[in-house]
Amino acid sequence: MISLADLQLYREVEALACYIKTVRHDIAELRPDDISTRHIPMATDELDAVVGATADATGIILGGMEEIERLSGGLPPEIAAPLGAIVIKVYEACGFQDITGQRISKVVKALRHIEGKIDALLAVFGADLAAAAADAPAVDAETSLLNGPALPAAANSQADIDALLASFD
Repeated sequence: MISLADLQLYREVEALACYIKTVRHDIAELRPDDISTRHIPMATDELDAVVGATADATGIILGGMEEIERLSGGLPPEIAAPLGAIVIKVYEACGFQDITGQRISKVVKALRHIEGKIDALLAVFGADLAAAAADAPAVDAETSLLNGPALPAAANSQADIDALLASFD
């Protein structure tokens, strides 16, 4: 004979099974394989590009300041002194590059940690998530076009752009 406690336990196990099924479906809709194989690597590449572009821009700024400093040596002191003070301010302000690089590196580290957790999740649920992800809706085409500037490796060359423009004639 089934007791009241057995029925209550059965209901709790049934509710837990339903919850697990819902969570699996929700995770599949997130397409964790896309997050791990496409989105996180793309985000880390974009952040690496920001660090590189920032370093390049800082190098150009510092080079310009060095040139101003060199040229100001031949100017009268009443002009050279204020220029020197401005150059020092710009040198100090260029410290942003190091700080942003450090902060972006922390974000990249966090993204890689998340990627590891997603990989672990995929290892546990594996085939179930892959099958459910195949049934999940695809990414909105309009949203997928909002990528911003291309990374250097994916950018079109000037020859590609010239050929495209020539095709309109």
